[in-house]
Amino acid sequence: MCVVEGTEERVGVSVMATGYRGDDYPRQVNKAADYDADDYPRQVNKAANYDADDYPRPSTPPNDKKSYNLRTKNYEFMGPPGTLLMTFFLPLVVLTLYLCCNKWQCAVAIPQRLPDWTMLWHPHAYMIVVGWFIFQVVLYALPLGYTATGTLLADGSRLQYRMNGIHAFVISHVLFAVIYHYWGVAFIYDNYLALATASFVFSSVLAFYMYLKSFQPGALLAVGGNTGNAIYDWFIGRELNPRLLGFDWKVFCEMRPGLIGWVLINYSMAAKQYELNGEVSFSMILVCFFQAVYILDALWFEEAILTTMDVVHDGFGFMLIFGDLCWLPFTYSLQTRFLVDNPISLSNVAVVGIVAINALGYATFRLSNSQKNQFRCDPTHPSVVHLQTISTKRGTKLLVSGWWGICRHPNYVGDLVMALSWSLPCGIGHVLPYFYVTYFTVLLIHRQLRDEHHCKDKYGSDWDRYCQKVPWRLIPKIY
Repeated sequence: MCVVEGTEERVGVSVMATGYRGDDYPRQVNKAADYDADDYPRQVNKAANYDADDYPRPSTPPNDKKSYNLRTKNYEFMGPPGTLLMTFFLPLVVLTLYLCCNKWQCAVAIPQRLPDWTMLWHPHAYMIVVGWFIFQVVLYALPLGYTATGTLLADGSRLQYRMNGIHAFVISHVLFAVIYHYWGVAFIYDNYLALATASFVFSSVLAFYMYLKSFQPGALLAVGGNTGNAIYDWFIGRELNPRLLGFDWKVFCEMRPGLIGWVLINYSMAAKQYELNGEVSFSMILVCFFQAVYILDALWFEEAILTTMDVVHDGFGFMLIFGDLCWLPFTYSLQTRFLVDNPISLSNVAVVGIVAINALGYATFRLSNSQKNQFRCDPTHPSVVHLQTISTKRGTKLLVSGWWGICRHPNYVGDLVMALSWSLPCGIGHVLPYFYVTYFTVLLIHRQLRDEHHCKDKYGSDWDRYCQKVPWRLIPKIY
């Protein structure tokens, strides 16, 4: 999102993203809003910013969706060659992180042990991956929670979504506790690479199914995934909101299997550490707790995803599918997997300091987003009525005080501080546990530059006035 007139953002929770996104509160129909792809726990590359108001807004749904399924003229990620490269490169990153950081070593160096087929293949791994996916589908279908309405799409329609992520989170924890009590969960650590491989295979198969499904009559295609090039469209995703009997594939995959699976993988790493050492270290407890709270927050504000670029703009192809189901759970759990083989003892002062850093990051993220959302929903509310704004030619107002007067993206800063607190419990003796915060910093800066380029195009001279009022992008006096 450009600045502060619209939706909540979290950069990172899908591979081409992952944090969460959208509004925490009900949306006003006549309010302009910027929709962001990077609002959630964490993915690898994101498409350009997208404003829902950039789509045509027909007063009545058209009879022919072909009028909206125009050929894409612009490529991202260096076009077909780039997306083909990323199709192979991203899974290799997941593999490399395991080979370079495991019980034999954890360093940016040539792996001491290369995988054989037994490390990559286990039939039970495929049973677990597919079974976990089906289990989450069943939870999604339960008549729990409430139904939310999505944003107005290009064809004039609004889709309905079941919001019961919190229920799925709780029930999944109960299932994990039962499995741990009766059978144990050591299989997750012992066959980590086989599970990651199974997830990659499952993601690829699902991506092919989504690509073929997109050719069904009546499918509304994504503006960025209809180039006519099979490789590019398969990677980006052709169909905007693929559904089966009312089941929304994209929103489900964005919010359920990978996010909740990430938390349970962390718990299984803690269980393995206890099995090996007879105790669970404070460092392990901190990482598990921080990341569980992050996902719980995402699911508590689950409706926020409905205004993100992932849902409103992006097609559902390999990029999002792999990011949601493989990259997210098997790269973001690197810290807990590291701590199984490298128990780190933290002093009381270190524990207090790391908790304080995480709390600072979470408070910055949550309070800045809440302030923005409250302003959008009701600018006369006592908590925001005093905030200074500038008016734009588009008819919207941009906040230039409060959290949003400190810098242009205070929520990004909070997200980044939280990411740092997830790695600090791993100590400072190894580099790879800091992979996430390093990659996330690069992603965030790139995201911020692209975001501001979009805002300049969108607001013109009003954006220049805004930048004069709020000169700092992320860190005051520094950047």
